Amino acid sequence: MLMLICFCSAAFAAAILVKDGSRGQAVKHVQTLLIEQGYLSGEADGVCGPQTVAAIKKFQEAKGLEVDGICGDGTYRVLSGGKTYEPPAVDPETHAGTMFYVSATAYSAQDPGNSVHTATGTKVRHGVIAVDPAVIPLGTHVFIPGYGEAVAEDIGGFHGNHIDVAFDTYGEALAFGRQNFEIYIMD
Repeated sequence: MLMLICFCSAAFAAAILVKDGSRGQAVKHVQTLLIEQGYLSGEADGVCGPQTVAAIKKFQEAKGLEVDGICGDGTYRVLSGGKTYEPPAVDPETHAGTMFYVSATAYSAQDPGNSVHTATGTKVRHGVIAVDPAVIPLGTHVFIPGYGEAVAEDIGGFHGNHIDVAFDTYGEALAFGRQNFEIYIMD
């Protein structure tokens, strides 16, 4: 049990990845730093679009970093004056939890070839996510901004910081597409 707790703590260690399409508090924080240092104008809105990517590239070029428009741990350390990114301990929408950055896709029981049941035997439905159980253990409760609360009840055919978000219909899953954002681990 202690080994599992240590492993889970390591899996949720602080890291940052802000790139085109990213959303959330990490993006807002990076935007704020870019605004303070004169690389971005306007307000920090938490959405990484073309202006934020251009500002990151401008910063990277000015600091002699690899110019890729992505703010990972290395770019963040320079942007923040040598600090390591510390994710917020509490979600701004009052959902307590530890922030965790993921790449997400979507699925439904209506997808061709999918089962109507999850790996744990429950029905595939809104409120379920598929995970790599080595990163997010089955049974973990999460909060996904714009989606709501969900439980890791399914296993995806992927590894690492990726989740598959369940929807009730194929159309909803298709509309979700692929996104990068922060989720909050509730327990």
